[in-house]
Amino acid sequence: MQIEKLERAKAFLQAYQKDLCLRLSEFEPEGNTFVADPWTRAEGGGGISRVLEEGSVFEKAGVNFSHVMGSNLPPSATASRPQLAGRSFHATGVSIVIHPRNPYVPTSHANVRLFIAPATEADQEDIWWIGGGFDLTPYYGFEEDCVSWHAQAKAACDPFGNDLYPKFKIWCDEYFFLKHRNEPRGIGGIFFDDFDQGGFENAFGLMQSVAKSYADAYCEIAQRRKDTPYTQRERDFQLYRRGRYVEFNLVWDRGTHFGLQSNGRTESILMSLPPLVTWKYDYQPEPGTPEAELYDRFLKPADWLGLE
Repeated sequence: MQIEKLERAKAFLQAYQKDLCLRLSEFEPEGNTFVADPWTRAEGGGGISRVLEEGSVFEKAGVNFSHVMGSNLPPSATASRPQLAGRSFHATGVSIVIHPRNPYVPTSHANVRLFIAPATEADQEDIWWIGGGFDLTPYYGFEEDCVSWHAQAKAACDPFGNDLYPKFKIWCDEYFFLKHRNEPRGIGGIFFDDFDQGGFENAFGLMQSVAKSYADAYCEIAQRRKDTPYTQRERDFQLYRRGRYVEFNLVWDRGTHFGLQSNGRTESILMSLPPLVTWKYDYQPEPGTPEAELYDRFLKPADWLGLE
């Protein structure tokens, strides 16, 4: 049964990776496309990294599929789940990070994944779950984008339970938070892990719904903002704010920690980092500017759909 779950998930994820890359490539002039980079892992498994660089709309976009396995889980996985200690595992998923060129197009991130740890003793049960979600990191805030993004997130969750979007939204706000900066990474979205509610068919359905909704939600915003005129001022602010993205991924992101600690492929794991970034010492935006508005209005958890 576990092999069947794994193969069904892999088939969906591999098809989704190809379809999403084709859809994103439609934003680019002919010839700007994703380069496929298959890889294997000595400890078991491998994947295909698909990366577009120096695009007209997407300065860097990565859509990575992986299926890795091993005989022991790294500390980042067992610290909060002691029941997994000593177990072998399979983990398969697609991870997406898109860094646009135009500062008015937000950076976005998404992933969906299946984890399986087979039983090691006759009296044990197999452990499995799905996880994933998507979040948005704007450089300049637009309420229209925030509303459409969260509306798509809610629509992805609602068929599987009306309680899921509010719960997953809070989880996302809490997870994508830079504790050392005391600020959110962006406007959030949904995030969940360890989900096996309703059995495999229900959980697998949620995985597919989240993946497809991400593509619709992000492409809608990218289409709306990609031709917005900008100057060097906006570009400089974008490069500065990208630094927050780097800080979160290297310091706090559990997926990055799991990948590095499990001897994953470093190039694929760090695909999430932007191609250009700057840091400025003690930068403070001028009051009343669009840059200040990002901090004052958008980098705060908000009920964008008016549900509360």
